[in-house]
Amino acid sequence: MTQINLEKDTLLKEVLSTDYALVTYNPVLKIGKVEWKGKASSEEYQKAIISLIQHAEKHPVHYYLADISKQSVVSPEDRKWFENIMVPKAIGLGLKKAAVVFNGNVFKKYYVNMILQVTGKLGLSLKMFNKEEEAVQWFLKE
Repeated sequence: MTQINLEKDTLLKEVLSTDYALVTYNPVLKIGKVEWKGKASSEEYQKAIISLIQHAEKHPVHYYLADISKQSVVSPEDRKWFENIMVPKAIGLGLKKAAVVFNGNVFKKYYVNMILQVTGKLGLSLKMFNKEEEAVQWFLKE
């Protein structure tokens, strides 16, 4: 299997860089990624997600990768906003698969499981991974 490292990819485009999140886009693999860096207010959480959605309106994003290893707890309101507004919008823009990279924290697992229920109903494949490389390999298996 080919090893792909999104961090070392010279084609990687920065969409948003803040102290709470790094949003990037790989135009070759069509992967939009949000790497959470820590605590984000509701406004900041939404800003990061919206920045990627706005990017996807002009550039195809077939795969969404969220690294929540360093993310703080997401409020139920923000989770519902993500599930009910952003996920359907992303699917409408061509999203095919989504993956979450995290460290197995029980609170994060609950958060991801809640999103899994919604994405399943919407027909979007979502999986959890321990490593980014595993998620990318899964994306590329069609």
